[in-house]
Amino acid sequence: MSEALGSPGPVTADDVQEAVRSAVAALRGAETADWDAKAGSLDWSCRETVEHLADDLFAYAAQLGPRGGPPGTEVPFVWRAERPGAPANVVFADRAAGAAGLAQVLEACGALLTSMVRTTPADVRSHHVFGASDPEGFAAMGVVETLVHLHDVAEGLGVRWEPDAGLCDRVLARLFPDAPAGTDRWPTLLWATGRGEIPGHARLTRWRWYGAPRGEGERR
Repeated sequence: MSEALGSPGPVTADDVQEAVRSAVAALRGAETADWDAKAGSLDWSCRETVEHLADDLFAYAAQLGPRGGPPGTEVPFVWRAERPGAPANVVFADRAAGAAGLAQVLEACGALLTSMVRTTPADVRSHHVFGASDPEGFAAMGVVETLVHLHDVAEGLGVRWEPDAGLCDRVLARLFPDAPAGTDRWPTLLWATGRGEIPGHARLTRWRWYGAPRGEGERR
């Protein structure tokens, strides 16, 4: 599909902004749903999954900030889980603010990552567990987190969620270069993140992305 037309192009700050905007709109359309329902195939509730997503966006923005300190490390925030088995976060939403407040927390953290991707020089490299990455790589990670975790939450809340195929194509090219090219882009992104099957490819039980800029990272 897209490969025949050449590269789908880079992942940008505008892509982060659009992914989060669409996610927030979907969540605001489900404010009366059961937010304590299980999020898709995850062991977390829908509420916990949105908090985890917001925390991911915050953490990626934070990683792009420091220019000093020990190399190859995460910014040393205190991470904690609210219950055994829940995601360990820095960011939590006030339950008293309800679903609207949860969406606002997600929107704010998405804006932080959007701003950091837009203003950080392209030659900056920041730590990630899968290897140092650049602003585009962190943008792509933030988009993937948003798209696939909204899929999880949408299953739990019973709402429709299908992101733009072009956006899926760009993040697949950036983070999953070995993913099949001749398949629909959204199902392929779900397959690449262990969330489904595509023709000729069984569901993955283990997966990872490759955030290193092209030519700078080795496949492991």
